[in-house]
Amino acid sequence: MFARIRIALGLALLLSLFTSITVFAKGGFFSFITVAGVQLTDEVRITDLALTEDYFTFADFYQNKTEAPTDPGLGYEITRYYVNESADTAFDTLHYYPETGYVYYDGIVSGSSEYDGKWYIAQSGIKSAFETALYMQIRLMNLGTPEGSRMMVPPAEPSTVAAIPQTQSILPVVLTAGLAMLLAVSLLRSRKIFSR
Repeated sequence: MFARIRIALGLALLLSLFTSITVFAKGGFFSFITVAGVQLTDEVRITDLALTEDYFTFADFYQNKTEAPTDPGLGYEITRYYVNESADTAFDTLHYYPETGYVYYDGIVSGSSEYDGKWYIAQSGIKSAFETALYMQIRLMNLGTPEGSRMMVPPAEPSTVAAIPQTQSILPVVLTAGLAMLLAVSLLRSRKIFSR
């Protein structure tokens, strides 16, 4: 009886840990962003760490909520991506208005959050970092094709790009081994009790 309860609790714990691993893997940093806008002929892909290493790079969603502006001006649609098992996966989308300093957070692509569909004041230093990275990438694109310019931009550091797949593959193995050991000990104890 107690062995079955232990097994059920162990499986529930394992399932909850797998769920939390997926959530934690999505946070922290992004591999790259794409930028689209009226002033751009093609979508621009940017890997600059100043724009990809923090969830709150464009706006502090906790503290900088504001009312919708009457005219935010020209903006850019930004989609932030992470690498999941060697595939580019869109995480969220936002609209950034550099001239007026507003951010509209569209939301998480395959989910939702309490920040979705709201306006925020942009971070103070983001305008210069964004414009520098955007104009540098546009210059590279003007040198050749978009594919050629992507090849000229150095990829994100291997340690940051590989962190998500490694975390997702090592931790489940360790947890499964721990659960198997717990199950084996439980079975050995139950056999000793019944053999007496």
